[in-house]
Amino acid sequence: MANLKDVKVKISGVKKTSQITKAMNMVAAAKLRGAQQKMERFRPYAEKYHTAMGNLSSGMDAAQFPLMEVREVKNVELLVVTSDRGLCGSFNSNILKQTERLMRQLEGEGKKVSLVCVGKKAAQYFKRSGKVRATFTDIMSTFQMFNARAIAQDVAANFLAGGADEVQIMYGRFQSVAVQKPAQRQFLPVKPPEGSGTSGNAAYIYEPSTTEIMDVMLPLYLNVMVYHAMLEVSASEHAARMSAMDNATKACRDMITSLTMIYNKARQAGITAELMDIVGGAEALKG
Repeated sequence: MANLKDVKVKISGVKKTSQITKAMNMVAAAKLRGAQQKMERFRPYAEKYHTAMGNLSSGMDAAQFPLMEVREVKNVELLVVTSDRGLCGSFNSNILKQTERLMRQLEGEGKKVSLVCVGKKAAQYFKRSGKVRATFTDIMSTFQMFNARAIAQDVAANFLAGGADEVQIMYGRFQSVAVQKPAQRQFLPVKPPEGSGTSGNAAYIYEPSTTEIMDVMLPLYLNVMVYHAMLEVSASEHAARMSAMDNATKACRDMITSLTMIYNKARQAGITAELMDIVGGAEALKG
């Protein structure tokens, strides 16, 4: 039978844990509101920017723009965006597992893979792989557009220098408070969306020329893509943590119920044993 003192200590410890997980759930819920609002406000902008880039780039000669240059793919760089902090369920591990699957696939095709890790979780996970080219950590809690610009410029510079022939961005896409799924998107070279016709530019008259506009918009487009991925990861992280802490709090309650039953049984067994001793002593005195 369990020792009463040990069970009581366990119940006290689980109650304290429950208080912590409940507080973390409330903090995550508060942060989620702000992160979700920012992400939802930016999504239409990112989608419109994507549409505008598709219209501009369709029918244009990709050779005019280094960031659109399509080469034989020998070196692939993966830009992996995760959170800096854990305790958010399987959110980060799902992104990392999908990245690993893609790495194995690419290496199976004879391609060399390098990594750019945004967020501590990605940096820590791939640290020993020997494939990490650059890391950006301790920014996911308070990132702004200039952080996304620095990341985009680093990746673009490596692409232009020939360090990578293709870049894919891996991140977690926010679908709802309950669902956050890993996502993959081509980052470089910039390609027109599938289905955009070769006469897309004919419907518009541009001033200045499309070439001059593309020279300015292409780098900005990369900034927008990185910032959008970071916003999606931020909202997904808080949603996943809120769910994880809610589940942890429920698990603590179940554990407290179970331990309380064990405590009561042990206490009753102790009382019964004492009564049996008293009765046995009384019977002995009678004899």
